[in-house]
Amino acid sequence: MHNMEDKFTFKHRPIMVGEVLEGLNPKAEGVFVDCTVGGGGHACALLESTGSGVHLVGLDQDADALAAAGARLAPFKGRYTLVRANFKELPRVLADLGLTAVDGFLFDLGVSSYQLDNPRRGFSYMHDAPLDMRMDTSAPLTARDLVNELTEQELTAIIKNYGEERWASRIAAYIVEYRKKSVISTTGELVEIIKNAIPARARREGPHPAKRTFQALRIAVNNELDILAGTFRSAVKRLKPGGRICVITFHSLEDRIAKETFKELASPCKCPPQLPVCACGRVPQIKLVTRRPVIPSNNELENNPRARSAKLRVVEKIGSVLNSREGE
Repeated sequence: MHNMEDKFTFKHRPIMVGEVLEGLNPKAEGVFVDCTVGGGGHACALLESTGSGVHLVGLDQDADALAAAGARLAPFKGRYTLVRANFKELPRVLADLGLTAVDGFLFDLGVSSYQLDNPRRGFSYMHDAPLDMRMDTSAPLTARDLVNELTEQELTAIIKNYGEERWASRIAAYIVEYRKKSVISTTGELVEIIKNAIPARARREGPHPAKRTFQALRIAVNNELDILAGTFRSAVKRLKPGGRICVITFHSLEDRIAKETFKELASPCKCPPQLPVCACGRVPQIKLVTRRPVIPSNNELENNPRARSAKLRVVEKIGSVLNSREGE
């Protein structure tokens, strides 16, 4: 067991590092919050490229990630603070640290190479392992719980909505049929069920047949999508004027939430289009630095194929801190 753990030390190649640093646009001083610090790749690049006046706060719900980040950032002692927390807790974390406003936020919503490749975490359809998929290993709900306890209709909804899987209803039906005979305990069992559910001709095209279902379960286990819009709004409220938010997404659902949330905060007027002047009084809180998402360069894609679906969006705060008329 010890050897397996050594093999799967926390590693994660940060994506679009140069583009993120350009997006955050750090000055000589400031506080930046990496809301998904992972192994510390982006955080390390930020601290390396700036001076002692820049401090980084790193959040992650994965204890393994925080340990790896701490080791990687050790040369910058005194310039960073690591907190084990889900980014939905951003307001509380910043309040605990006495921070009312910061200069920039980074959200890298990808799953790390470590989490994908380490069999014991149960994220990957390429390794036979216990069905887990928790980012926070102290959380109570696992993927095993979902596939064995949800109704067929609930499973169909999750796989269809979060995985954008066209065979969602068949996969859910096969899961429910299988578990009548035996509890589904491993990723290998689930992969076989999915392969049996998807017609052979469909399995021959596109990505691995289990990819979309595994993505859907991971999102559901970790409540990934439901917390995004509210967290983005919390971050905008706590930005200093001129401060920036960078968001890296890896699938269309995440990107759509980022795009629509930022679009609303940049153009908040609710007045009917026929009104000659605005009567609602809602003012923009941000401007869009990137009108279209930034994607990785061809060179980066050659060196890191897992970056192929990544998109980066950047926004900048205008107005004052906590200027929203809405609550948290």
